[in-house]
Amino acid sequence: MKLEICQTTLEHATQASVDALLVIWLDSPAKAGQLGEWIRTAELQKDFKATPGSTLQSYGMAGVRPRHLVIASGGDGSDKDIRKAIRAGWDAMKTASVKSLMVFWAGGQLPPSRLGLLAGELADATYSYSSTLTQPAPRSLKRVVFGLAAVSAGHATAIRYAQANLKGVELAKEWANRPANHATPRHLAQAARTLAKYPGISCKVLGLREVQRLGMGAFLAVAQGAHEPLRFIVLQYKPAGAKQAPIVLVGKGITFDTGGISMKPAAEMDEMKFDMSGAASVLGVFEALGQLQPAVQVVGLIPATENMPDGRAIKPGDVVTSMAGQTIEILNTDAEGRLVLCDALTFAQRFKPRAVIDIATLTGACVIALGAVRTGLFCTDDALASALIEAANTSGDLCWRMPMDDEYADSLKTRFADVANVGGRAAGAVTAAKFLERFAASFPWAHLDIAGTAWRSGAAKGATGRPVGLLLQYLMNQSGSRASSGQRSAKV
Repeated sequence: MKLEICQTTLEHATQASVDALLVIWLDSPAKAGQLGEWIRTAELQKDFKATPGSTLQSYGMAGVRPRHLVIASGGDGSDKDIRKAIRAGWDAMKTASVKSLMVFWAGGQLPPSRLGLLAGELADATYSYSSTLTQPAPRSLKRVVFGLAAVSAGHATAIRYAQANLKGVELAKEWANRPANHATPRHLAQAARTLAKYPGISCKVLGLREVQRLGMGAFLAVAQGAHEPLRFIVLQYKPAGAKQAPIVLVGKGITFDTGGISMKPAAEMDEMKFDMSGAASVLGVFEALGQLQPAVQVVGLIPATENMPDGRAIKPGDVVTSMAGQTIEILNTDAEGRLVLCDALTFAQRFKPRAVIDIATLTGACVIALGAVRTGLFCTDDALASALIEAANTSGDLCWRMPMDDEYADSLKTRFADVANVGGRAAGAVTAAKFLERFAASFPWAHLDIAGTAWRSGAAKGATGRPVGLLLQYLMNQSGSRASSGQRSAKV
């Protein structure tokens, strides 16, 4: 979907060379012409209301060049109301073969920061998975023009950022949505290699022997029950002139999680293909970095494997030795994500990073705590936590900082190893983060638990692409290119 922007009026928007015109209506522009009178008449007759998502539509209206015309109320202009307006507007026309669309903002001046919101919601509304369908639903929408009363240099920059962000989110959705037999560790490695087409991006893929030589005993323990060979993927983005130490992103890449010997219930186990959503988000971020080319060094690490209940699989009570030399008693083989991540965190030390962020669908406990609205943020470094919260609030890809008191680690104590891989049921998301913290003592570190936000269940089942938006905004801020996103940024 190609994004464009133009300066226009509502009257001129009605003559745009597009298949459809979607007007986001917040108030009544003084010079709205005939179309404005039509809308105001509908308001007087109570056929069109200020209720967010309320729509008024017409086909082939005289004097209007786009054949489809939809007016959608943006309510009070809040992010929530604008999302409803975009979704309702597209729902009113999505059965039609709309290849080009103008979205006109009839709500006064639109800050550049809102363009990403409009584009992101429209992209999500129009997305459809197709990779393994013999007759996929057609994705006809190719071109979107945002019509604004006034366009600034900030808007032009914001649209470029939004375009890159959407491509990153879509790549993350694509890989998270694919069935596990179409998204094996080898498939993920190939997807990572294709990102090396961009300037500044390189990719190295380590196999079983290399991982054994590194002594990644925790990662190897998870992988030993899988017939699909593991892969450890190392992506590097190093733009010319970037001098600061890199930021490392570590994405959990469990391409299917049965739970291992601690087998999961059968109901909804198919959704465990989404257990590599952290890895997918790293791929998505690198896709966006390749397009934007910000002045920040970034490393992406993806430990990829399946977690299977083979005869060779690890058993509850087994003790393994991590790359850091710490011994781990595996009390629950379904707590495998922290095992692959801990070795990746140790590997991250070699890059002498200024910050490390791991992204993982780690715990059901985080879903209970925060639901599907906010990602769990676990961090003991206040500056890093503040920077991530700022990026979350700016991008609309929200998170919430969770506690990390030392006492939470007490439940991980065991007589038979340095640490157990699980504590009790209480505070399960926090104890998982406390386990990872043991392997991240030498650098500023944050853990994002995306178990509740990485995908939707039910009729709308599918990946969300989160937290690509949060991570990309954070990296752009760290590059010194805050204006690159066209977003407002609070002072940290």
